[in-house]
Amino acid sequence: MAKFALTLVIIGALNWLLVGLFEWDLVSALLGGDSHRESSGLSRIVYSLVGLCGIYCVRFYAVDRHSVR
Repeated sequence: MAKFALTLVIIGALNWLLVGLFEWDLVSALLGGDSHRESSGLSRIVYSLVGLCGIYCVRFYAVDRHSVR
């Protein structure tokens, strides 16, 4: 269950990265809806940071849960 949740969090973060960098919403494009968003500069920076954190979190797939304290 933890890896499933991690996968969804990373997908969500990558979607926000696309919104932040290109104002394009992948989830809306795939599932229907308006895939282009108008965002302020500050919100685009925040979306991009969330996306970069999602990329960073990919490393947690290799972490053994029992060894982390």
